[in-house]
Amino acid sequence: MSEHTKTVRPLVIAAVMATMAMVAIEATIVSTVMPQIVTELGGLHLYSWVFSSFLLAQTAMTVVFGKLADLYGRKPVMLIGIAIFLAGSVLAGFAWSMPAMIAFRLIQGVGAGAMQPVSLTIVGDLYPARERGKIQGYLASVWAISAVVGPMLGGLIIHDFSWAWIFWINVPIGILSAIGFVRYLHEHERHGRPSIDIAGAALFTLAIAALMMALTDFGTSDYARGALELAAAVVCGLLFVVQERRAADPMISFALWSHRPIAACNAATVLSGMALMGLTTFLPMYVQGVLHRSPVIAGLALTMMMVGWPSGATLAARTFHRIGLRRTLIAGSVFLPLGAVFFATLTPDSSPVFAGIGSLVMGFGMGVVSVSSLMLIQEIVTASERGSATASNLFSRNLGSTLGAAMFGAVLNYGLSHSQGIAAVTSDQLRQLLDSAADVVRDNAVRLVLHHSLHLTFASILVITLGAVVSVMMVPTIKLRPVGEASTS
Repeated sequence: MSEHTKTVRPLVIAAVMATMAMVAIEATIVSTVMPQIVTELGGLHLYSWVFSSFLLAQTAMTVVFGKLADLYGRKPVMLIGIAIFLAGSVLAGFAWSMPAMIAFRLIQGVGAGAMQPVSLTIVGDLYPARERGKIQGYLASVWAISAVVGPMLGGLIIHDFSWAWIFWINVPIGILSAIGFVRYLHEHERHGRPSIDIAGAALFTLAIAALMMALTDFGTSDYARGALELAAAVVCGLLFVVQERRAADPMISFALWSHRPIAACNAATVLSGMALMGLTTFLPMYVQGVLHRSPVIAGLALTMMMVGWPSGATLAARTFHRIGLRRTLIAGSVFLPLGAVFFATLTPDSSPVFAGIGSLVMGFGMGVVSVSSLMLIQEIVTASERGSATASNLFSRNLGSTLGAAMFGAVLNYGLSHSQGIAAVTSDQLRQLLDSAADVVRDNAVRLVLHHSLHLTFASILVITLGAVVSVMMVPTIKLRPVGEASTS
């Protein structure tokens, strides 16, 4: 997309930040009030699907909307995404049952699947790499602030209003952001008649949806259904490959995704996404169940990651043009295993401050790697491929989160059921341990088993982060070009 003279970049970025804030806050505010929602709607056995449906739709549609943004322009796809997200938000507020809530959350996820990649693509279009890093730092701050504000806002809303307002507050924000894009973002008209690979988009969506459902079921030990879903994912995946090889304008360009810098960056993104999911899922469990600290302390230990993330993103934005994107990537990736070492060496006698330092260090590395890899990917493609390339990176991050949830959950379950010299720990024993007061140890044996199981999990996270460093080392040197040009590897 070429910048038009009427485009007002600061106001467009304000609209981008508003759309990112909606998605970011929704990721945290819903988890805060879900206990109240499930109490009113019932269907406790469907609890996890309120979150899984959103992530499933978002991940599957990210690549599809990234491609559509390349074909039809950023603004129309962004406006469609906002409209879908707001429709899902309004409907979720009126949900009368858990199946209805899951369906409406899935609609929200479809909208988020358009908003996220197109937002970052717009930033890549409007700003050259040397300026883009600063904007990426702002966007990282939006996620950090939302991680803190979301739970607080959810608590206030549920205290004074109906839970429906956690969804309805998106409406004014979404309308204002849509107005910002309509009035201040102007693209040159696109001539030609692009063809949509509808069959490819449908097969890709089905393959990813089946894969994520399989990973979710494997994570909850529902192996029979998971195997069927995995088989469906493989079949749809094979059909998708056949379709893409014969399509005139394929939904996914295999040449683009296999391009060495993009492949290496996306591999690192998958691994870092896995590590992130493992940490956010199991660090609070360790602090509460093994260190016997309150949920507030556990939350603070994890929140330090949200301090390190924007700090790393901002530093990367200010230094990469001096030392180069590849060196910045490598330097940032080193902080991932360095932070993971803190968790792998935690003991029942450790201070939660030790865990907080590990979160800070790993968050710093995540910030550097995420911003640098995204800018690198956007730099090596033409404007007509930037939407697809950006979407590939976001897809990799979401896929990594799903893989991490399944893999580290399996590692934890293995540790709980294969403790040496101690009987396998049941879910009821684990729940009692986590519910016990901070100064009371009801069952030291269960606590010890939980420590060993989580130690295995944290050691796995360390291995995964080392893999991310190796992936980053595969990225070639990238030279930045002036505005409007794409660099070559």
